[in-house]
Amino acid sequence: MAALGIATINLAHFAIHYAMLIFPTAAIALHGAWGMSYGEGLALATPAYVAFALGTLPAGWLGDRWGADRMMWVFLVGLGLALLATGLAEGPLAFSIGLAAVGLASSIYHPVATALIVRFADRPGRALGFNGVFGNMGVAAAPLATAALVTGFGWRAAFLVPGVLVLLAALGAALIGRGRPVFGEARTGARKAAPVVAVARADAVRVVAVVGVSALLGGLVFNGVTIALPKLFDERLGGLAAGILGVGAVSSLVFAVAAFTQIPAGRFIDAYGAKPVLLAATASQVVLLAVCATTSGIANAIAALLLVVVVFGEIPITAWMIGRTVAHRWRSRVYAVEYLLSLGVSSAVVPVIAGLHERTGGMGDVFLLMAAAAAGVFAAAWALPAAVGTVRPRRLAQPAAAEAPAAPASQAAPR
Repeated sequence: MAALGIATINLAHFAIHYAMLIFPTAAIALHGAWGMSYGEGLALATPAYVAFALGTLPAGWLGDRWGADRMMWVFLVGLGLALLATGLAEGPLAFSIGLAAVGLASSIYHPVATALIVRFADRPGRALGFNGVFGNMGVAAAPLATAALVTGFGWRAAFLVPGVLVLLAALGAALIGRGRPVFGEARTGARKAAPVVAVARADAVRVVAVVGVSALLGGLVFNGVTIALPKLFDERLGGLAAGILGVGAVSSLVFAVAAFTQIPAGRFIDAYGAKPVLLAATASQVVLLAVCATTSGIANAIAALLLVVVVFGEIPITAWMIGRTVAHRWRSRVYAVEYLLSLGVSSAVVPVIAGLHERTGGMGDVFLLMAAAAAGVFAAAWALPAAVGTVRPRRLAQPAAAEAPAAPASQAAPR
């Protein structure tokens, strides 16, 4: 893949996570501007997460059929325009529709871009980890940048400024590419796709089951933590985070420190397999989520930092397993199904957080719920087979096998 394509894919990963994390911080100010409670204001983002989830299946299908290069351009232009529409919205209904458009455009990225990365990477764990750093930095930048824009220029600027920047980035990549496929599709014959792993049918079923559980319950943890953390800090840190700018700064600091976790996590996965990394990450999450639910002040901030470290570190694991068991021409669709499960849960996370917060007046029960979800992933991880879960994978001897979907891989698509 050309250097321009790699850079654009990584910057696009930054953009998607930044865009989807604008609202949780902006909601702290926005609900006051429109006379809503925090829960009512946060609920406006529900359509965004629904569209984010439902859009992954058609995006994955189009990525395989229509081409990843075209779909990445649709993503970039669509995201920029959707952010502009959200920033120009008049009233809660138009605002919620704009956020839904942001979610729909964002749904394109993961099934298409992840398949591209795994297809061309010699060491997919490391490649996914490096790509993950850019996404994590988008998560880290969103609270502070949003708080600064809201404080200095109002809530509309929090959406308009990144919208303009995304469109300018797309234009710049198009001008530099000069009409050539930016994301490397013209070079597909230059490097063979990463070979799949030889696994028995029963083992493949177990992998699919673990991926499904991790997508559902792990998605609840990841999205719940990234959405709820600014409000947790607003309630628990006291003088450590005064006002929306202080909350945004502490949230961004936590996300930024944890952002590089996926690089060593990816290397561990390449070296030792998925199972030990997944077990360690989820066991740590259970403990740290419980600590976040029950502490305040500096102890809460430290626990939250460690929590985000292990949550981010878990991200490349399921993508690594799919990349090693599914032929490349099926991967966009399989990744789309995984993200549909994960993001489908995230669409429910927003109303759940809003409802629990309205009922209890705090974030404690929200974090205890996520601790239970992490425990479910930990239990499921024990079912991973040794062929792909605990040791460096044994690759198939026949290169042609990478091009034809093995029976277990083809069965993974409908899940």
